Amino acid sequence: MRHSKRYEQLRQKVDRNRLYSLDEAVRLVKENANAKFDESVEVSVKLGIDPKKQDQMVSGTVSLPHGTGKKVRVLAFVKGDKVDEAQAAGADYVGFEDLVEKISSGWTDFDVAVATPDTMAGVGRLGKILGPKGLMPSPKSQTVTFDIGAAIKALKAGRISYRTDKTGNVHAAVGKVSFDEKKLIENIRSFMAELIRSKPASAKGQFIRKVVLSSTMGVGVRVDPKEFTDSVRREV
Repeated sequence: MRHSKRYEQLRQKVDRNRLYSLDEAVRLVKENANAKFDESVEVSVKLGIDPKKQDQMVSGTVSLPHGTGKKVRVLAFVKGDKVDEAQAAGADYVGFEDLVEKISSGWTDFDVAVATPDTMAGVGRLGKILGPKGLMPSPKSQTVTFDIGAAIKALKAGRISYRTDKTGNVHAAVGKVSFDEKKLIENIRSFMAELIRSKPASAKGQFIRKVVLSSTMGVGVRVDPKEFTDSVRREV
């Protein structure tokens, strides 16, 4: 794969064989981000799990202390008096059967979906469309609840969902390059602490195998996994 001249220049500033401290990695990512838009800062984590085993799949939610810096488009599957509650909480799309029909036709122009339990019989038909995109509401991700207003407000404020992909990796946007270093570091540590707490009981050996930090258009910077595993041990 051929990269642009700009990308190659950025890559020369990063030692691909070195494990950087979190402070150094955040500084490098911010320094190397020179796109014409406010790039997202993303963390990718290789986990010590067997992705073929269902009991080792990792998923969950975490509230980032400083949000993601991104406007989150929330769709709410609701009916009855929950319609007004969802609208008041700031949901971008509110409805039930009309939204099910629209999504069935292929529309998925939103970032996260929430639903009340009494709509899930209808929403469940959308599994083949929403599931692969990570948009299917579920109790585990706290996106199926009758407390729909609180769920929407939490998502708007910076609560994100994460799940392992087919290769055992987890990816998450943890802020913007315009954030100051302290806010990015606090967001990353919050995400990593929650990820470590979600380690399956059946997963043996080293859980956090590899951590890479990058901006949308930037190069990856490897972070020493001990940055996170040691801090969790100290908290315990």
